[in-house]
Amino acid sequence: MFDLTPDPIAFQIGPFPVHWYGIAYAVGLTAVYFVVTWLARRAGRNADLVNNAIIIVAAAALLGGRLYHVIDQWHLYRDNPASIFLPPYSGLGVYGGIATGTLAGWWYFVVRHREPFGVWADIIAPGLFVMQSIGRWGNFFNQELYGPPTTLPWGIPIDCAHRVAQFSCDTLPEATTRFHPLFLYESISGALGALFLVFLFLRYRDRLRPGSLLMIFFIWYGVVRFALEALRQNNWIVFGIPTAQIVSAIVIAVGVVGLVWLNRPRSASDASRRRPTDSAASDLPPPA
Repeated sequence: MFDLTPDPIAFQIGPFPVHWYGIAYAVGLTAVYFVVTWLARRAGRNADLVNNAIIIVAAAALLGGRLYHVIDQWHLYRDNPASIFLPPYSGLGVYGGIATGTLAGWWYFVVRHREPFGVWADIIAPGLFVMQSIGRWGNFFNQELYGPPTTLPWGIPIDCAHRVAQFSCDTLPEATTRFHPLFLYESISGALGALFLVFLFLRYRDRLRPGSLLMIFFIWYGVVRFALEALRQNNWIVFGIPTAQIVSAIVIAVGVVGLVWLNRPRSASDASRRRPTDSAASDLPPPA
């Protein structure tokens, strides 16, 4: 039985606390950089583009993720809106980050550098899983993203200050109650998803149309998130349904339709006019 209740602060630099959440985000971005750079070289693309892309996409994902989280958990901020902008910034919504990060990536690769978006989307897709797998451990240190009580041996303790009202210490004793570690489930899913996409990239990239791996990411993550949302409390609800489940269903649908459409049979004339790795962006003139 796991008994550790973590401290969200890793260490102090003078009067400034350094939080594990931020460390997890930084470690995740570093890992993403190395994975994406390696895959870019394997794909024959200019890996130097990753240097700026990682900063632009990460910043956009951070802003979008923060916005989604604030909307999702507005009850935490409505009485003190200033806490939205003040440290420790301990809340990000993955779907918000995916949306703004994807838009930023499209702008950087397609608009700025006239690169084929589908090719780069497949290079980056495994990195999204890597970020998820590592970054979710920040939720562990913040004692968040947990599910209902469980007697399973990997259940985690949550102290009274971090419990949702349904599981308060008044009704569930702190010393004996453990909860489903939803962060861990997503972390494991991310690690497995990253390995799977890297395998597809190395073995079947020439058989799949550019953009297919991103669609597989959408399907995989959407299914996992849809299932885990059923275990969460204090969800953002619309018409009695957790909003994240609605968004997950949309993401799954986009992934399925996109994967089928990208890999639809092409006529011989289409194949002769365009190679599988080309995209509309390839037809654009080179940047000045």
